Amino acid sequence: MLVLVFMGIFVFLLGTILSYVLMQGRYGRALYAREQAVNVAEGGLEYYRWFLAHNPSIMTNGVGLVSPATYTASDPEGGSVGTATITATANLACGAAQSIDITSVGRADVNALYTRTLSARYMRPSVSEYSNLLNANVWAGADRNITGPYFSNGGIRMDGTNNSTVTSAVSTWSCDSSFGCSPTQSKAGVWGAGTGSSLWSFPASSFDFTGIATNFGTLKTYAQTSGILLDTTLVKVGGVQQGGSFSSVGGTDQRGYHVVMRSDNTIDVYRVTGTSAADSQHSNNPGVWYSDYHTITTQVYVGRYTIPPGCPVIYAQAKVWLEGVVANKVTLVAADTGAFTPDIILQNNITYASGTGTSGLTAIAERSVLIPLVSPDTMTVRGIFVAQTGYLGRNYYTTSGSHEVPSAYDSYVNQTLLTTIGTVVSNGRIGTKWTCSGVFCSGYNNRVDTYDRLLAFSPPPFTPSSSPDFKLVLWREQ
Repeated sequence: MLVLVFMGIFVFLLGTILSYVLMQGRYGRALYAREQAVNVAEGGLEYYRWFLAHNPSIMTNGVGLVSPATYTASDPEGGSVGTATITATANLACGAAQSIDITSVGRADVNALYTRTLSARYMRPSVSEYSNLLNANVWAGADRNITGPYFSNGGIRMDGTNNSTVTSAVSTWSCDSSFGCSPTQSKAGVWGAGTGSSLWSFPASSFDFTGIATNFGTLKTYAQTSGILLDTTLVKVGGVQQGGSFSSVGGTDQRGYHVVMRSDNTIDVYRVTGTSAADSQHSNNPGVWYSDYHTITTQVYVGRYTIPPGCPVIYAQAKVWLEGVVANKVTLVAADTGAFTPDIILQNNITYASGTGTSGLTAIAERSVLIPLVSPDTMTVRGIFVAQTGYLGRNYYTTSGSHEVPSAYDSYVNQTLLTTIGTVVSNGRIGTKWTCSGVFCSGYNNRVDTYDRLLAFSPPPFTPSSSPDFKLVLWREQ
């Protein structure tokens, strides 16, 4: 009887162990099949990247895209490892391809029941991956708080707080009195009193600013046929003139368009017919006085227009004063195909209707992007701001001397806080704070710069690229 009991226990234990071993075996085979499947799926992404690289015309308008496509992963020792099913969708704006979204579902031959799905976006890297992208020497003051990669082709004096990399393309540069050096002296590519020196690097490969030059003629054509064209004497939406013609607002710094973005994806457009002047110095040429015509005195309402969802491009052949709430993704350009080079004036706060990445603004000025004398004491601007041949800044104004501003505007000279959420691309030296003998005397006393990670890989259409080469971004498993 005792022998039978022990035999029963032994059989029970043996069965349990064998069951466990078999279960572990099945688990191991399933795990192996899943790992094979994800490798096959990744091979599918790489195959489709190769396909797009060898068919570059697809990135013109999406024509020629093969979807679905099948890729068979081969074992180097012969035979097949598995098969990937690939689907691809072109993201178009104005009929032009901006990026390709690719999904690859991998199945291993050892067990086709287990699938792994990977997705990625095929696109050129965008300038929106930076907080600042500059083409000149720059001084980031002690009040600056910067989050996001900061790059300059020139030298950088970094006295502020940087929470990301700070990179210069030069090993040394000549620091003069306008950068706080007296006498003029040679300095390292990046130097200063900032606390983030462990993230500083120089020299690095220079950034090709000519490579990001926007083709204004092409964008004007898109706006004229499918977007919104603010011509010098008329407005067109989707190729149709809206209302009658009016006196020209183009070709001069003293007139232009006032564009107010609205949260319902419309814009209110005014034609600026009168401005007042204020003397100022510019950050790209300090010490020289200019007359700025940035304060609107008279304007005429033109109309309210819906931004076409298939071609969200606004092209103004005149100077633009910009403000408001951005609903969806839109690109605004101020450029002139003639000799005049217009600016964009950030007239007031610019915010987004949604903080989930569905809203976004790219504002491209043929010359400069400027904050005027009359601006909010605490100002927030969201967007990707590109000053193609000029600079981004808030000019130097004073309340005393022969170049003092009109007394009604004295209170605007010194402002408190400027927050920029997005990207600044500036050909010339940027500057939004001025000091006189080491004391704050004009501009914004505190500045916060944060790049918008939600737009880094999904910017508004026709945002300039930071590289001519396409790559896979947003690689993730579904």
